[in-house]
Amino acid sequence: MTNDSDNRWLIPLLLAAGAGLALWYFLIEVEKPLPVETEPQEPAETAAPRLGPIHPLEPDSPDAGDRELVPLPPLADSDAYFKLALLELVDRDLDRLLVRDALIEKVVATIDNLPRSRVAERLRPVGTLTEAFVAEPGGDRASFVLGPDNFRRYDELVDMLNATDLDALVETYRRFYPLFQEAYVSLGYPNGYFNDRVVEVIDHLLETPEPGEPVRLVRPNVLYEFADMELESRSAGQKLLLRMGPQHTRQVKAVLNEIRGRITTQ
Repeated sequence: MTNDSDNRWLIPLLLAAGAGLALWYFLIEVEKPLPVETEPQEPAETAAPRLGPIHPLEPDSPDAGDRELVPLPPLADSDAYFKLALLELVDRDLDRLLVRDALIEKVVATIDNLPRSRVAERLRPVGTLTEAFVAEPGGDRASFVLGPDNFRRYDELVDMLNATDLDALVETYRRFYPLFQEAYVSLGYPNGYFNDRVVEVIDHLLETPEPGEPVRLVRPNVLYEFADMELESRSAGQKLLLRMGPQHTRQVKAVLNEIRGRITTQ
């Protein structure tokens, strides 16, 4: 499940909504020593290609058209430009956490992998949390629980998420959408539409259960695991939400639902 040097994930799930989901990762952690594949899984594109997207993005807001916007750079040269746009939306301390190369590509790949069982470490767009994961004693030497000490690690991050201007976030997402789409196609989805995938991932995360407390853990080897096998079988994204604690999970879900409403027409 995790170890004592957990990593922060990009919640650029908010930005994924390119921007919507991208921000989401800032609020979650990733398991560091994971025995995971190093490449995104090959998509199963056996069905006939769609005629168009399910959730086409609406044009930029009228206010956005009043500004002079610098043309988007090529995807390969977009890191500095995209990072600057992110830092205008989020606390500038975020700069020290972001990777230095292929930022958009890693945001897209991470979002695409959240509903899977693992997310490859090389895909993460951010670095590590400064505070160690906390598993509290569960009553005997073989069991542990998730408790308030661990949930508090996310207070500042969830506060950052709640303070983010979601209209500005989604506007940034629309602004950079051609680059998100290009990165998504390059993953092996020639007929895919990234915004459709973002909505699909948001819907998946919104289905994360809210188990009663305490959430019990076991540690068969180096990593902690959920004692409840139904929880342990959940996707990487849903398990990350579970580790944040029920209050934070509900707050993140509320923000994701707001973002969904801004990037869909249904």
